[in-house]
Amino acid sequence: MSRIGNLPISIPSGVTVSVKDNTVTVKGPKGEMSQKVDPKINVEVKEGSVVLSRKGDDKEEKSLHGLYRSLVNNMVVGVSTGYRKEMELVGVGYRVSNQGQVIEFSLGYSHTIYFQLPKEVKVETKSERNQNPLLNLESCDKQLIGQICAKIRSFRMPEPYKGKGIKFIGEQIRRKAGKAAGAK
Repeated sequence: MSRIGNLPISIPSGVTVSVKDNTVTVKGPKGEMSQKVDPKINVEVKEGSVVLSRKGDDKEEKSLHGLYRSLVNNMVVGVSTGYRKEMELVGVGYRVSNQGQVIEFSLGYSHTIYFQLPKEVKVETKSERNQNPLLNLESCDKQLIGQICAKIRSFRMPEPYKGKGIKFIGEQIRRKAGKAAGAK
């Protein structure tokens, strides 16, 4: 019994879901997404909800059941409300700015880092005096925005001693004590 796979996905108003040749297509106000589904999983649209079921009880089919239910649910949420990630640059002299889809980072290296975003992602940067620079990313694709955030974070990971680096807003960094003075 798959607890996640058996849950029906309610379709909000303004969103249409269609299934053709094992491909689920979701259209909404924020965009359009499609996902190919394994033939072992049945996808049906009934009475304002999407229901996924599996044909057998193999271990692989059980795992695919929950996976595809989560992927379809992420698409429905993405095209209706979208996903938003907010990141903060903590460190002296760290800066971020954008010109269209190109983000420019100044992270204490000898060079600036330029990062090209795909067209599906919207970006906004904020730099206020006496505040850490902020980077807001918005997209309808949860996988894509997560992958981009991981790549941006890898430019300067938060370090545990001073907490400098790129982190998500609200994230708690596990801090370590510095070097203790040696007793003789």
